[in-house]
Amino acid sequence: MTEHAGPTPTGILRSRPERWLFKGIYGLVLASALVAALDVPGEEANPGQDALWVLLTALTSGAAHGYAHVIARRASGDGTAGPSRLRAVLAEWPLVVAVLPTVAMLLAATAGWWTEETAADTALVVNTVALFCLGTSAARTAGLGRLASCRAGAMDMLLGLVVIVADALIE
Repeated sequence: MTEHAGPTPTGILRSRPERWLFKGIYGLVLASALVAALDVPGEEANPGQDALWVLLTALTSGAAHGYAHVIARRASGDGTAGPSRLRAVLAEWPLVVAVLPTVAMLLAATAGWWTEETAADTALVVNTVALFCLGTSAARTAGLGRLASCRAGAMDMLLGLVVIVADALIE
């Protein structure tokens, strides 16, 4: 999957599907890694603080990624006009949207609907399934058949499984 530096001419909120997929996959992996790292067995649970860290990290990552595109375009000296700094940062919105289900699950734990451990485990599973769905969808959009699309989805899902296995081994 390739990524393009600037927002589409049709507007920042209507990103092309491949851009959403790229940033959505990045956001899901980021959310999974953070929720796994923040849910430390034996420590006092603080799902509200963890939700804030996941959201803040996604916002910061999106801003850094967008701004890096601006700097890279400037440094390349290719003479093309790139997006403004703000537009480049705002174009990262799919990354932030991708972490919102994880944030919501952690906030549900804050509300006492379930434990932080359950919220973290559920987020890892939901994000891994979402990775499969995004990978499969991207492959179908690219014109691959069902079996090839499922293989592509499985490869994306492996990213989530790596986080789950690492979390289990580290704990």
